[in-house]
Amino acid sequence: MTLLALDARWRRLQDKFGGVFDIGFDMPSAWPHAAPSEEAPEVRAGEDRLAPELCRLGESRFLHAILPLPIRGAEEVLYLAPWVEVPPATFYAYLDHISEGAPFAPGAATLANDLPLFPGSLGAPVTLEPGGEGARPLILASEGALAEAQDEGLSLEQLIDLYEAAGQDIRQALASD
Repeated sequence: MTLLALDARWRRLQDKFGGVFDIGFDMPSAWPHAAPSEEAPEVRAGEDRLAPELCRLGESRFLHAILPLPIRGAEEVLYLAPWVEVPPATFYAYLDHISEGAPFAPGAATLANDLPLFPGSLGAPVTLEPGGEGARPLILASEGALAEAQDEGLSLEQLIDLYEAAGQDIRQALASD
């Protein structure tokens, strides 16, 4: 039994929502064109292109990545799926990785989305590491509140606040049965 199992809100999160659920971002914050949809998951505007995993915007290149945030007192992890801006060499190395299985080395990147509850995260330097086979690359923060959250984990209250800031206000559903 985990420490959080004693918190009724945690039990309700498990019962009503199936546990911790991920938060994704459809596009980098800088994307100025139409948003993708289920009917049109790829968007092209001139030379700019947004696909579910890759984005080219002018001279900038972006990858969709995973930011794991452990939950304090639990064995579960919240996964955010923001975009990161990468140098062209990293972008094309990742393209080779997903299309041909070529190795993908860790590299520097910057966050391309402003993450809820992490002010100033847009443009924050991070390290991008290969994910598991067929998985998006992983984001490792090296400084600030985001690095602290990756190291120490989120409290249940922070998790609930993060969901609310991302447009998923579950607080009322966790308040009572």
